[in-house]
Amino acid sequence: MILAEYASTKENSRGRLYPDYTNLIRSSFQRDRDRLIHSAAFRRLEGKTQVFAYHEGHSYRTRLTHSIEVAQITRTLCRNLDLNEDLGEAIALAHDLGHAPFGHAGERGLNKCMKDYGGFDHNVHSLQIITKTENHYPAFNGLNLTWETLEGTVKHNGPIKKITHSYLKEFNQLFPLDLKNYPSLEAQVASFADDIAYNNHDIDDGFRAGFFTIEQLCELDFIKEIINNFDKENPNANDNLRIYAITRSLISAMVFDLLKNTQDNIKNNNIKTQDDIRRAKSFTANFSKAMHQHIYDLHQFLIRNFYTHSNIARMDMKSQKIVEDLFNAFMNDYKLLPMELRPQIDKVDNDADKAECICGYIADMTDAFACEEHQKLFNISYRF
Repeated sequence: MILAEYASTKENSRGRLYPDYTNLIRSSFQRDRDRLIHSAAFRRLEGKTQVFAYHEGHSYRTRLTHSIEVAQITRTLCRNLDLNEDLGEAIALAHDLGHAPFGHAGERGLNKCMKDYGGFDHNVHSLQIITKTENHYPAFNGLNLTWETLEGTVKHNGPIKKITHSYLKEFNQLFPLDLKNYPSLEAQVASFADDIAYNNHDIDDGFRAGFFTIEQLCELDFIKEIINNFDKENPNANDNLRIYAITRSLISAMVFDLLKNTQDNIKNNNIKTQDDIRRAKSFTANFSKAMHQHIYDLHQFLIRNFYTHSNIARMDMKSQKIVEDLFNAFMNDYKLLPMELRPQIDKVDNDADKAECICGYIADMTDAFACEEHQKLFNISYRF
């Protein structure tokens, strides 16, 4: 496949932090992808909440299935934009590695606990995982991924103008990630693929959980149009088929809109090189204004009918309390931590570094493990 001039290639890669062997049958970005897939952090995503806690059902999305969906959409977008599919896929697979247990509720809990120490940022924790805590090789810590994968992982949501996290500052001094500029187009595509995936699988999960009906979804005119067209051709289809029709059509519409609008931006902004992408004044990959409005309306619907539903709110409240209780218990008495973590705590001489170690330990937990640890310490029932 011939890539665009502004695509990332193995030839123009900025390389790895540590000297590493070459591979005759896999490119550098393929090796990044494979190292991520074989990491313990990637496997743990199976036990981390997307919206529903781990015990709510086996058919709902987890961080793992979400990451796979994002990777699939990213590959499709990269292929049609003549970008590097392998790099896009690696960034997509890495983008959620740093999420805490219990989804956004767990992240809120950790951010509250870390408010005096720079807060908690799951993108920075993803960077910590792949550069420090995943240790598979004797010569270096981390997975030693390429600069492009690291850059795309930590700033796929856009430039980082102000560095508030100590580890990001430390690593950026060691291996500068051009934080103030936009990431590669592959990383931008992965970010928008994330939006496409979670909006549509939240429609599917929310409907199947009974939080709203198709009739309620049809309050949104663009969804009503999809259903009307589908029902004309399939008058006897059940609601399961109808919800699939909605998400299938919406994903297609979002993908085609993103492709066209991104191609227009490339042309209108005279994008020729990777530097043009990185030094642009805004995202090169983007939806049209009309699609942004549709996505905004959809998100507002999900906020009203799903994300703030009393069942979800109660689950989130308990989840956040579990995270905060664990953090406070470990900070008050580090002897409650596993023995293998003691050497890390013994090395630090201030509360900020101690909090960082404890925060990382909790962020790496699955939902089930966090509940088990909480029960061991507090002997509280976890029926949400």
